[in-house]
Amino acid sequence: MFEPSTRRSGTGAEQAAVPGRAWLMLALATIGFAVNFWAWALLSPLGPRFKDTLELSSFQQSLLVAVPVVVGSLGRIPVGALTDRYGGRTMFPLVSVATVVPVLYLGLAGHSSLGALLAGGFFLGIGGTAFAVGVPFVNAWFPPERRGLAIGIFGMGMGGTAISALTTVRLVKAHGMADPFLITAAVLAAYALVAALFLRDAPGRTVPDGPLSRRLADTLRLGITWQASALYAVAFGGYVAFSVYLPTYLKTGYGLTQADAANRMAGFVLLAVAMRPVGGWLADRIGPVRVLSVALSTVVAGAVLQSFTPQLAPLGTVACLLMAAALGAASGAVFALVALLAPEGKVGSVTGVVGAAGGLGGFVPPLVMGSVYGALGSYGLGLVLLAIVAAAALAFTGTGVRRTVARRSPAAQAG
Repeated sequence: MFEPSTRRSGTGAEQAAVPGRAWLMLALATIGFAVNFWAWALLSPLGPRFKDTLELSSFQQSLLVAVPVVVGSLGRIPVGALTDRYGGRTMFPLVSVATVVPVLYLGLAGHSSLGALLAGGFFLGIGGTAFAVGVPFVNAWFPPERRGLAIGIFGMGMGGTAISALTTVRLVKAHGMADPFLITAAVLAAYALVAALFLRDAPGRTVPDGPLSRRLADTLRLGITWQASALYAVAFGGYVAFSVYLPTYLKTGYGLTQADAANRMAGFVLLAVAMRPVGGWLADRIGPVRVLSVALSTVVAGAVLQSFTPQLAPLGTVACLLMAAALGAASGAVFALVALLAPEGKVGSVTGVVGAAGGLGGFVPPLVMGSVYGALGSYGLGLVLLAIVAAAALAFTGTGVRRTVARRSPAAQAG
């Protein structure tokens, strides 16, 4: 048995010291993440329907989709700090039960007006905070040299958004507006019960003391908080941006049907989700700096290639899929970096801030892409800007982040 507070040493003996119970806790946490993200994403697929039935403007439709995402992203900051204090065993059931309320409200009564939808969407954002519960919970169960893989596997729970995308509209068309919300609420309630009965915090986990405000202030003074936030805003923010905007980009730029564009977006999402644990696993083996450097270099190359709007088959498809794989791997590597450098007892607080940066980072690129296309009739400049941002993140990784890793963890391979 290992001590959860042990730092990375890279010995083979410690790599073999992961108990079976840790993998069970990882599985339960990943399911909880997926279920809460499923709920968090319920409004997005219904945006076009609400636009027609409630006669919303494009801005109102965007606001409707944005509110739960922004609340969920910012809410990760206090929820991460609370998880450090009270543990995932308490916070996972609490977040899940709290999310049931707005899900039921939206399905039964809160979809008849924009105001009601915005009110429900605000509290639906609670579901998006589950990410900040799971990372410190999983982190404490695994030794340092396995945390990149473990947190990467947990990160696959972001695929819960795909469940919503694939089922919500179909259920509404087949059975009415209430059905997807009632089903999701039932699944959330069932998970909360299972989590309350079976989840256990890691033995010996570090429990911080002091008021929440002071612990958050201490977190904001940590260099790793800002370094990881900047990288995650590019990596996960890029993934979120493509997930949100890729159907519009493919429909407008290449003339695809809405169904074809949605299917291709699903392929992008699934590849990015699958590559997240791969990025964490590689970061455990060769160091997060090397993984981030290769991934960000790939994003730069893919964005430059796609800025010329090549034929979709094969170059355009190859460029988009390369960026999907790279953004997924980079997202996994960022939290391997957090697991390596964040102080024990502050992983949840750091995760909350970093997760917020990633979620919010996904809303700037679609606005830029839309503005660029409206002004120039082309997406080329927007993709060039993506390449420039990724190149800046690559330079930052090779300088400031590399020095921090080398200074804080000499035994780790900084790359």
